[in-house]
Amino acid sequence: MLLLVGSGCGGWWRSPSPSTNGAGSGDAKPDGSSFAEADTSTNIILSLEERVKHDPEDFIAFNKLAGYYLQRLRETGDLKYLELTTRAAHASLGILPAENNVGALSALAQAEFAAHDFGAARDHALQLVEMEPRKSYPYQILADALLELGDYTEDALAFRRMRESGGGIGGETRLARFDTLRGQTDNVRRRFEGALASALEEVPRPRETVAWCHWQLGELSLSAGDYEDAERRYREALAALPDYHRAVAGLARALAARGDLLSATAEAERAVRILPELSSVALLGDLYNAAGRKREADAQYALVEQIARLSALNGALYNRQLALFYADHDVKAEEAYRLASKEYEVRRDIYGADTLAWTALKAGKISEAQTAIKEALRLGTRDARLFYHAGMIARAAGDESAARDYLRRALELSPQFDLVQAPLARKALEG
Repeated sequence: MLLLVGSGCGGWWRSPSPSTNGAGSGDAKPDGSSFAEADTSTNIILSLEERVKHDPEDFIAFNKLAGYYLQRLRETGDLKYLELTTRAAHASLGILPAENNVGALSALAQAEFAAHDFGAARDHALQLVEMEPRKSYPYQILADALLELGDYTEDALAFRRMRESGGGIGGETRLARFDTLRGQTDNVRRRFEGALASALEEVPRPRETVAWCHWQLGELSLSAGDYEDAERRYREALAALPDYHRAVAGLARALAARGDLLSATAEAERAVRILPELSSVALLGDLYNAAGRKREADAQYALVEQIARLSALNGALYNRQLALFYADHDVKAEEAYRLASKEYEVRRDIYGADTLAWTALKAGKISEAQTAIKEALRLGTRDARLFYHAGMIARAAGDESAARDYLRRALELSPQFDLVQAPLARKALEG
């Protein structure tokens, strides 16, 4: 949730205590290399903040601050660091214009991407490409933004230029996501394994990068129905970076898929304590509901909406998740459809199409759901949720053969792909 830090002139850059959500132990340099102690980076941040306080024209210090804040954002998921990154980047650009300040422009583009302002991130990435056409990082930022906007033709060109300029670990992980959308799962695993091996060889070791690669491999195993390996990967991520919010939430989902709902609930509670992110809160509500703890489940479901409505930024970040939450729980169907439609106007990726299709089905717009799910499936992505949604839409349209095919594919790929939806898929297939 967004927490505004400081106010007025001369104090906005003051950062909060590093352990506000229990994930402050993994601090690292902006270039990804870790420090031996969390206090080291904390002290550097405080020192840099003191520098800009006494010299508000020190754009180099602002750029370094933006880098450290971005790293904290990646490690903790705490949106206060997004606010601080954006302010530091704008302050630097106010001192030295973008055409001579690639550091600040790069930080701003990354902050815009994190805030789901993908159009602005794309435009600034294109500006960086013009300024540093031989470097890889502008193409990485550009590829990220285009992927979210669903501009896959231009995205392929960006990926090609990224490969030509040498992408390193960042390039490999982005190519992995590109392959994921095209259903090339063997390539995806190979790329993430390679990125992890490279990260493990770095001295000092970038703990957040290592944890992130393990988490991605866990997500890959979870989506393929290998829940035991997914659990192992999430635990390895947590060994690299304790209380890593992504891995804790993933571990809860893996344990739920394995049928250990008691342990899954404990991990989901831990995930929400670390970072009350919408999907983790919704999962905890579902786990409480499965255990017959309806009052506690309802409290978590109410919190889902509170998080999404807390601020304009939260709305931008969580619109899609909120729409899916409504559709999955058969509430506020028209509102879910409205949220999905509005977002799809500008963010036309396959998961935006899937969200539109699922919410259109729940709102009784079968024809629109059929059109949208075709868009969602057009790249050949292997995702149990996509197949499940396609199956339920086909079922509602009276196409029993297609419904059985898609539902079977969903359950064969990942039999426990969702605590609530997987049983409904089995029931529909049996019916």
